[in-house]
Order: sequence, then structure tokens, then C-alpha cells
Amino acid sequence: MIDPTAEDPGQGAGYGPPGRPRDAGSDDPRDWPVGRLLSAAARRVEREWNTHLSAWDLNHASLPVLVHLMGGPRSQRELAHLCGVTEQTTSRVLDRMQRTGYVTRTEHPQDRRRHVIALTDAGRGAFLQASAPRAAEAMVTRGLTPEQVAQLHDLLVLVARPERSERSDEAAESTAPDADGGRLA
Repeated sequence: MIDPTAEDPGQGAGYGPPGRPRDAGSDDPRDWPVGRLLSAAARRVEREWNTHLSAWDLNHASLPVLVHLMGGPRSQRELAHLCGVTEQTTSRVLDRMQRTGYVTRTEHPQDRRRHVIALTDAGRGAFLQASAPRAAEAMVTRGLTPEQVAQLHDLLVLVARPERSERSDEAAESTAPDADGGRLA
């Protein structure tokens, strides 16, 4: 749980311009806390990505379904789990994708209450065209140097998978030399 009375970690070294107070209400992104910056960046990328995907009648919610179906047919429950959303949300996404001809739903051969979702040739084609990696990278990284892109990638991996960074921190602590030059673990 976050302690609202704790000192702002964003005020320390390495967290933006020194001496600038964080002000979530400011119009200047340099003044924003990291959480607001990340949220604003994610919304900008999502809007631009959705604009790109709209040429194929897709959006940020439907593309991951196509990604998972490229590996073969799946159940709606599997797709929901893989996409990290509810089955109800997945159902709405699949309804739209079925109307556009990108997926088919057939009864499961052993359980008539379940459906098997499969990619159509049109869905496969839309996925291959819409998910071109260069277009996505260009949207996110425009104006950045290759070094900044690499740094952004590495930092986002840490933010997206905090359990890995916690394990890394624990491993680093257990193998760090103590004051006498020996190992702590």
C-alpha cells in the first residue's frame, strides 16, 4: 500500500529536473509526477495506435486477440485470460471481429456451451498488415535517438514487469560484496 504521507520519491536525484517541484496540475509535462507522465504517454500512444488500426477496423483491444489466434484456435475463456480482460469484454471484441469477418466461432466438439474461436484468412491478412512493427515503433519513438529508444525499452520492461525487478534487486543484494569484500549470501 502506498503511504500518502511519505516523501515523494520523484524529488530525488535522477527524477527529472532538480529543484522543480512536482505539480500534477501543471500544463508543463516536465512538472508532472512519473505516474501522470506514463498515463499521458500511454493514452497518446493508444489514440495514435487506434487511428492506425482503424484502417483495418481494429483497435487496441482486438489486435491482441489476433496475436493469440495466430497460434491456432482458442476458446473465449483462453483468449480472455491471455489478453488480461474479462470474458464479457472478450465477447464484445469477438462480436465485432466476427462481423468484420476476421474470426469465426464454432461450437466446441465436446462441450456445446463453449465456442472455438479461429482466425479467418481475412483476419490473418489484417493482422499481418496492421501489426507491422515499424509503424508501431515509429509512433512511440518519434524524435528519440536510438540510444533513447533502447533506454526507454529497458525502463518500460522494468515498469511493466515489476516482479522481475524485485527479483533482480534481491539477487543483487544477496551477491553484493559486504564491507570486508566478501559476499553477503
